[in-house]
Amino acid sequence: MALVALSPIILVGVLLVGLRWPASKAMPVALIVTIALSLAVWSVPPIQVAAAGAKGVLIAISLLFIVFGAILLLETLNASGAMGTIRSSFSNVSDDARVQVIIIAWLFGSFIEGAAGFGTPAAVCVPLLVGLGFPPLAAVTCGMIIQSTPVSFGAVGTPILIGVDKGLSGSEAVNRFASQNDLLPWDHLLQHIAIKVAILHAAAGLLIPLFIVCVLTKSFGTNRSLVEGLRVWRFALFSSLSMTVPYVLTAVYLGPEFPSLIGAMVGLAIVTTAAKRGWMLPVDEPSWTFARSNTWPDSWKGKVVFNENQEVSRRLPTWLAWTPYLMVAILLLTTRLVMPLTDAMRSVGFDFDQIFGCDSVSVRIEPLYLPGTIFVLVSVVTVFMHRVSVADARAAWQRSFRVISLASVPLLFAVPMVQVFIHSDNGGDGSLAKMPIVLATSAGDLLGSAWPLIAPLIGGLGAFVAGSNTFSNMMFSEFQFTVAQQIGTDPTWGVALQAVGGAAGNMICVHNVVAACAVVGLLGHEGLVLRRTIVAFGYYVLLTGGIGWLIG
Repeated sequence: MALVALSPIILVGVLLVGLRWPASKAMPVALIVTIALSLAVWSVPPIQVAAAGAKGVLIAISLLFIVFGAILLLETLNASGAMGTIRSSFSNVSDDARVQVIIIAWLFGSFIEGAAGFGTPAAVCVPLLVGLGFPPLAAVTCGMIIQSTPVSFGAVGTPILIGVDKGLSGSEAVNRFASQNDLLPWDHLLQHIAIKVAILHAAAGLLIPLFIVCVLTKSFGTNRSLVEGLRVWRFALFSSLSMTVPYVLTAVYLGPEFPSLIGAMVGLAIVTTAAKRGWMLPVDEPSWTFARSNTWPDSWKGKVVFNENQEVSRRLPTWLAWTPYLMVAILLLTTRLVMPLTDAMRSVGFDFDQIFGCDSVSVRIEPLYLPGTIFVLVSVVTVFMHRVSVADARAAWQRSFRVISLASVPLLFAVPMVQVFIHSDNGGDGSLAKMPIVLATSAGDLLGSAWPLIAPLIGGLGAFVAGSNTFSNMMFSEFQFTVAQQIGTDPTWGVALQAVGGAAGNMICVHNVVAACAVVGLLGHEGLVLRRTIVAFGYYVLLTGGIGWLIG
């Protein structure tokens, strides 16, 4: 039954990565197979399958709104000429693309993840990298790989404070363990787990900036050279430690809300200064950059194109060009950290409780709280602030709608497939648990004391199908706690491995990849992105699983 439950995931991998199908074709097939398994094997009532699919459509619409906002902001900045100025401002720090990708993807991306989470770094950083002259495929790949280390503390700690919390709350075994080990009140237990999560992430995240740079030079460089990436190893490791050291210290002393935010802010200040002064960078070596865009393969290019002519014709002051991104960051932070404002924005919502009468299938959509609202608002303000003509603004909106219409097809199948997979419970006589639990239970029975080796992989698969570290933690935290107790290891390490693996799963989550590709008009090339990010995912879960096994 575990193999049967695994078949939709295998199918997605084969179609996207193996056969290189576009997600717009692969995900409808995967949805049909998942529905068939739910009905025929798990005996899920048809009305529950329909309700899960409807929930998926509602969530997909929310994701499409976020992507639309990100695309609109990029198109508006292109129209105003701001992207040309932004590109020049990064050249003042460094004109080396290896340095730029570390600062933007690793550090700025971690900051945005800490503020907003839920795939927002790709929506912000990927178009920024494209605007700086990166091939769209390279920008998406780098933007996806960094969605690992900062994710467990993304959206001001949501994967821990909501995911792990809801996954463990109500368990008598967890409460008994917490009581026996002086980990009550409950927030002490969560912080205890968060510290272990931060330590595991710091260990695995040490090589992520170097990994990104090597992917860049090997896959997208003129010479396809791994050595060109390795030449900045000192700067890459320094950049990693500049973020992860304050990140761990924040988890220890302040809790799970702020590690990614504070770690990234401290890292940005340190690394930007180092880059300006050339510290730890190769000496007497020309800056590394890409070949001219007219030599790129078609598979690297997206439909959202950086307008070089417009860049030259209109140059904005640096502070004015950067103001929209600064506004996005400030608004994301204030709407997540200022509780009266957060409560006010979240109070406006649409509740879809017990969809089609199914008690276990509900969803709430909060349009004002979605990052897409902030992107759209900032885009409108930018039109006036940058004095964009009415014709150019209208064209930016039209191009954004065209791109989002293409993205809607894969997302409107991918997210319902995930929801049908997750809601495959209450089937028949109750003899079968839902598909994710069947998978995890079988893996636990098979591995026994070697379970820590595979624990992060289960978390990653949970994020792969659920599209979220938070949802993966909700599904599997109690299960991971129980298995760790059964094999005689510290169960809080088991939950920490789950959380870390769930974070790494964002690198290979299909609808995250689709959303990132859509932002730069790269739909249809999702398999090419997954071929690269799955290697990074494998590194992450194998290393952290090995650490967990040694500790156990």
